[in-house]
Amino acid sequence: MQPAFSVLSGTDHAGKSVVMRALAAEEPTWRLVSVDDDFLAPEHGVVSRLKSDLVRETLPGLGKHHSPDFVASLLQTAVVHLRDQLVDVGPHRPVVVDSYYYKILAKCRLIGADEEIFGWWRGFPQPRRVLFLDVDPAEAWRRSGEGARANRLEFHGEHVDRDAFASFQTELRALILAEVAHLPVDVVPPGDVATAVRRVREAVAREHG
Repeated sequence: MQPAFSVLSGTDHAGKSVVMRALAAEEPTWRLVSVDDDFLAPEHGVVSRLKSDLVRETLPGLGKHHSPDFVASLLQTAVVHLRDQLVDVGPHRPVVVDSYYYKILAKCRLIGADEEIFGWWRGFPQPRRVLFLDVDPAEAWRRSGEGARANRLEFHGEHVDRDAFASFQTELRALILAEVAHLPVDVVPPGDVATAVRRVREAVAREHG
């Protein structure tokens, strides 16, 4: 039996983490799956450590010391972790997965990773619905501290500026939406956090009865 779940997606700094934390507070019976530290069990600390090493040590050397395929291989650990958390999902408890493999796949394509890597991911269980949090690249740039909190998987080139960030985020959005085009997708327009959380809650509740 395919697990029943929804995916919360969006580009960088769209507000997914904020919405996930709000859902955790407002819907304690829902199961929320993410590689954010707030949602990782102690026995999954290796996921957090690998993510930290990726950002601090690997991404600065992208294209110099580490190939796009190497970066994709590290990111695959997060992809497989998210998939593994769906193994024992029941049919009645609402389950929301943060980004799933769609955003990671889109980022790996943008940095030039080998397309053959993604065939396995695309065979993973598919959600009932995708909730896509939309955000204007200019607003995402502001939320990133005008690039101060951006990593090498959020902008084109080696040095972040507004144009490099905006072009990456625009392409990322298009690739994510193309990747989920075979699924029901609700685009949650930009707005305040409370409205976004309400719309996500309502859509997930409808989908999972």
